[in-house]
Amino acid sequence: MAAASALVSEDSLLCPICLSVFTKPVSIPCGHNFCLDCITDYWSYQSVLQCPLCKETFYTRPLLRVNPVIAEMAEKLKKSHEMSSAEETRNEGVLCSMCAGSKVRALKSCLTCLLSYCQTHLEPHQRILTLKKHKLIDPVKNLESRICQDHGEPLELICRLDQVFLCQSCKCSDHKTHETVSLEDERLYLSAGLGTPWCSSGQAGGGGWGSLGFSA
Repeated sequence: MAAASALVSEDSLLCPICLSVFTKPVSIPCGHNFCLDCITDYWSYQSVLQCPLCKETFYTRPLLRVNPVIAEMAEKLKKSHEMSSAEETRNEGVLCSMCAGSKVRALKSCLTCLLSYCQTHLEPHQRILTLKKHKLIDPVKNLESRICQDHGEPLELICRLDQVFLCQSCKCSDHKTHETVSLEDERLYLSAGLGTPWCSSGQAGGGGWGSLGFSA
C-alpha cells in the first residue's frame, strides 16, 4: 500500500465534484471516482444517470461501494495536510523585528537585544565577535518575560528548590546554595518524564514552566 500511495498524485485523490480530498470514495462503472455523497447528490438532480466527467450513461443505477484502497490513500493525504497545517501554526507568529515592509519569519530571538531575527538579519550575530556573545534562543513572542525583573539579565536557569527561573545574578545571590540547572537541561528532564512541569509565582522568574513559552 505504501508503494502504491507514493505513485498516486494528490490531484487524483480529489473529488471532481467538490474538489476536496475524497470522503467515502466510490468508483462508478466508467472508472471515475467520486465522494459517495457527491455522486449521490449529483444523480438526484439528473434525469439521466451519467458520469459527470465522461458523460457515459448508465441505464440502471450503479451499486456504489466505498473503494477501500482509495479511501486509505485519501485518509493518509488528509492526515498529511493536518500535520502540515499544525506545523505551520506552531511556527507562525514570530516575525523578524528588522524586516522593513513584508515581515519574514524569525529564525532566532536574541535575549540581549530583545529582538527577533530572520536568517538575513541574524547574520551579524554569527559574524561579529561582540554579537556572538549574545544569548540566542528559538523564536518567541514574549521576549520581555525571558528577562529577570530584578537584574535585567536573561533567565537561563531554574532553581529546583524554589521552583523559579533565575538569571546568573540570581544564582550568585539568593540561590547560591540551591540546586540550579539550565532551562534546556530541565526541558530535557521533563520531556523524559522524569519530573512534572511546575507553576510558581516567585519573584525571580515565577509564573511556571509554560510562562516563558516552554512546553515539556
